[in-house]
Amino acid sequence: MSELTAAEATESIYASLRADNADIDTHIAALKAALTREGIKQAVFDPAKLAQNNRSGRKLMQAYFRQRGVSVKFSDQ
Repeated sequence: MSELTAAEATESIYASLRADNADIDTHIAALKAALTREGIKQAVFDPAKLAQNNRSGRKLMQAYFRQRGVSVKFSDQ
């Protein structure tokens, strides 16, 4: 498997979220590896692309990703 960029890994996570979280842990691990390779400290997600675009959904996502070692922030729109 080739190494994904952070942007590609983020898109994979959006696709996983649309597919009812299918393989989400695998995609989070790929994102974590990509962030480390690229020297990025936080993953940035577009709230408009999330299934649960409310405060509760965003906080749940941040907590889940934090447990897996990925810091998440959301872009402003």
